[in-house]
Amino acid sequence: MDIAGIYHSDIFRFVVLPGIIFLARVCDVTLDTLRIIYVSRGMKFLAPLIGFFEVLIWLTAITQIFNNLTNPIYYIAYAGGFAMGNFIGILIEERMAIGTVVIRIITQKEARELLEFLKSEGYGITHVDAQGAQGAVKIIFTIVKRKNITRVLEIIREFNPLAFYTIEDVRSVRKGVYPVAGIKSKKTDCLPADRKKN
Repeated sequence: MDIAGIYHSDIFRFVVLPGIIFLARVCDVTLDTLRIIYVSRGMKFLAPLIGFFEVLIWLTAITQIFNNLTNPIYYIAYAGGFAMGNFIGILIEERMAIGTVVIRIITQKEARELLEFLKSEGYGITHVDAQGAQGAVKIIFTIVKRKNITRVLEIIREFNPLAFYTIEDVRSVRKGVYPVAGIKSKKTDCLPADRKKN
């Protein structure tokens, strides 16, 4: 079978080409999701580069749609690729964990051990006394890399499981205190003697 015959075959029109459209749409929407994230992070060189390839891939997919307007399978492939691209883009962004966040912790419980342990782990913290709806509270602020969010939340749940906390993106940071790679603290280092024995 020659190339022209393959191009006009039912397998190509109803299986191969819809698959190409689907994959192209997945790629361009994934890139679009990452580009938007990079724009929000102020990455002015990487975002335009991603946008360039995103549009090239999108033109490839939309051209096939316009050339086959009577085939509903292409519409389904196009829409399915869009949905999957968003999903994959978010997964990739979560894996890359780009950027910095501020974690705000509000607790009514005594927070001394939590503060000491966060310091021992290398996190910079700022804390103030405040008044909540049900009495005195401690408000703790710490700015961390997104890749460290899980670790900080584990510490919070261990020392103050009922603490209220929020996480917000930070566009830019000038200076700061962050954990040093390769330095790990043991949990018992900052615990009182009676808790170490337990």
